[in-house]
Amino acid sequence: MTEYLVRFIAGGLIVSVFAICGDMLRPKSFAGLLGAAPSVALATLGIAVVQHGPQYAAAESWTMIYGAIALACYSLAVCHLVMRLRLAALPATIAAFAVWLVVAFGLLAGFGGAA
Repeated sequence: MTEYLVRFIAGGLIVSVFAICGDMLRPKSFAGLLGAAPSVALATLGIAVVQHGPQYAAAESWTMIYGAIALACYSLAVCHLVMRLRLAALPATIAAFAVWLVVAFGLLAGFGGAA
């Protein structure tokens, strides 16, 4: 039960700080970027350090980086399929999911990650 309480407090505090920072930026579209993923990642890494130690958290952080790189490649693929090839959004996102899988698992296999 203590773990859930720590997750709730740490996650809520970090999300709130990032939301406040995002609210101060212009344009307001940056608020969405700072509201979720970075704050949740930091809270998760903080809990990982406390529970499993810094080595484990370092390995987890690399897998988060691989996921971010894969997401960028996925986003570029979707943009290309929708804008250049005039594919509808649903088929484009489904097809580009293969790009995310290949990049994410390719980086994980090539460089390693969580042990």
